[in-house]
Amino acid sequence: MPTQIKNIIFDLGGVLLDVDYHKPIEAFEKLGATGFEKVFTQASQARFMSQFERGEIAPAEFRKEVRRFLPEGVTDYQIDEAWNSILGTLPEDRIVLLKMLKNKGYRLFLLSNTNSIHIKAFQRYLQDSYGPSALERIFEKVYFSSRIGMRKPSQKVFDFVLRENNLQPEETFFIDDSEQHIEGAKKTGIHTHWLREPETVLDVFKDFPSLH
Repeated sequence: MPTQIKNIIFDLGGVLLDVDYHKPIEAFEKLGATGFEKVFTQASQARFMSQFERGEIAPAEFRKEVRRFLPEGVTDYQIDEAWNSILGTLPEDRIVLLKMLKNKGYRLFLLSNTNSIHIKAFQRYLQDSYGPSALERIFEKVYFSSRIGMRKPSQKVFDFVLRENNLQPEETFFIDDSEQHIEGAKKTGIHTHWLREPETVLDVFKDFPSLH
């Protein structure tokens, strides 16, 4: 990591929160879905899913679109449960890492392409695991795409975060597990790290001198 870094922007899913992009496909197939794998992958997704992530359509409209792939009779609850199956856990050692970085004086931000159904499920899990306002106690700002009307990899979302917080790109480090998001961030001059398995976010900082 460059030595002049003062600000760190984290992705959520695949960086801090464990996710499995295959589980929703499997869950929807169990509900009788056909062709769902063609509209949802880590690298790309259907237009209505991107709209949902930008907050342009409501959960009811999202479920209506999903039902085009499903047999009749599937409930809202079943759709939400299948959709939320992508979400895993946020291991405690990653919380410890974030607290260490914050205590060292780094300004920490979260920038995630996350829709309202996932936000609700994740916040419920987070409160049960780490107490209320766990993210807000660590991050200076939390940005969910569905709440700001922009999503990665658009350059404008990175420009927005930089501008709103008076961050200099050469002093800012962004970590994400999707290559297209990394490319979007690079256009602003932000330093980046593309996290790829089996590497974890802990590995990114394990040799960072100020943490030892």
